[in-house]
Amino acid sequence: MASDVSAVRVAATGNVGVGPARIRSIHVVTAGGNGRLTITDGSGGSVVLDVDFSATDTNFISVPDMGIRCSVGMVVTAFTNITAATILYS
Repeated sequence: MASDVSAVRVAATGNVGVGPARIRSIHVVTAGGNGRLTITDGSGGSVVLDVDFSATDTNFISVPDMGIRCSVGMVVTAFTNITAATILYS
């Protein structure tokens, strides 16, 4: 099923502030050192995405089908050696 897609840029850990959503894709720019991005479903919730990245690179993750569901909301709990990340969601 098609739906509108929105984007939010994050530059640190914390609540992404978009409420319940489905992660469709993520664009990440890493700094000097291997990067790590972890997203949970709400504060203290289940880990829905935990990805390691190569140092000093640009990365794109496309999530197939209906995306990764965050029924409470997206919270970034690890943002290691990452300059910025853009999350596309619906």
